[in-house]
Amino acid sequence: MTLVELTRDLVSIPSHEDETAAGDFIAEWLRRETDADVSRDDIGNVIARKGSGDESLAFVGHHDVVAPAESQVAADGDGATEYVVEERDGRLYGRGTADMKGAVAAALLAFRAADPAGELVFASFVGEETGGVGSQHAIDEGFAPDYAIVGEGSTNYSGPDVTDVAVAHKGRRGSTITARGTAAHASEADAGENAIYRATAAVDRVRDLESPSVDVAGETLNGRLTVTEIEGGSAWNVVPARCEFTIDERTVPGERAALEDVAQLEGIEWTVDQDWPPMECSDEAFAEAVLAAADGAQSGAPELVTKPHATDAGWLSAAGTACVVSGPSEPGEAHTDDESVSIAVLERCRETYRRVAETWPPAR
Repeated sequence: MTLVELTRDLVSIPSHEDETAAGDFIAEWLRRETDADVSRDDIGNVIARKGSGDESLAFVGHHDVVAPAESQVAADGDGATEYVVEERDGRLYGRGTADMKGAVAAALLAFRAADPAGELVFASFVGEETGGVGSQHAIDEGFAPDYAIVGEGSTNYSGPDVTDVAVAHKGRRGSTITARGTAAHASEADAGENAIYRATAAVDRVRDLESPSVDVAGETLNGRLTVTEIEGGSAWNVVPARCEFTIDERTVPGERAALEDVAQLEGIEWTVDQDWPPMECSDEAFAEAVLAAADGAQSGAPELVTKPHATDAGWLSAAGTACVVSGPSEPGEAHTDDESVSIAVLERCRETYRRVAETWPPAR
């Protein structure tokens, strides 16, 4: 089975609401095509292991996708729903081609082909698009590779037609600020305490906070705070007793904005709804080894770069795994109605993964 065929088969399986069928396909392929020890956990993650050694290297991906556009779905010959996959101009088009079933297919073939230098692990998680549910579950259950290549997008970051190696990325903390006051009739507004006024004071405090930044790989990762939603009040003639707004915070390794300062305002409560960690590779030698493999697999000159988007590498890094991100998706491809991936870049990634597996970890 070629890389294109494997990618097409995997992409065609719907997995935006239920990842079971895609996970079944991956697990069955691994059992049929390799002699690895293959397991499924109770939420649907697929994990395979082969080789041996004191240190382990993991290829990490996810087989869930975001909801497809109408143009990306069709009925198969039996009337069941499948995703449309089309090949044209050297690219595969369809939901999940870039994010990230193409990379999963490349990792599967590299996993099968490699004669690993140590223990080699393949992992495809569920629930990445909903906050890293699968990776968190796996980590809680003891998933702890020493090193990992996460196959999210790193192509065309430093320049055209080059697949780079990302050694850091931002995280995301999502928060809700709730302002509470005392309701009153608007004709006697002084009898109440206006929660909207308290909320707007909190918004001003958010705007005054400094967003941290960190320098990595010759680049500056800048954090950011953005108020994204606001809701409050019950009627046009009632002083509101409650108002809340949400904050999208892009975090950077080692630093967070001081949102606790907002929570010190009178009548203000701060709730963290999601905290997806940033990532910074903790092992320079590993990053350089992946870069060397990527350089050998392509004609362009890849670089160590940073990514603006959170990935499962954040959860793994926080748990102690040295991570990099290297994969075929390009900026602007994921989640689009015409999502696609370059076939040549898929082949490039497969070769990069195989080269790393056969040289890392190095003999100690």
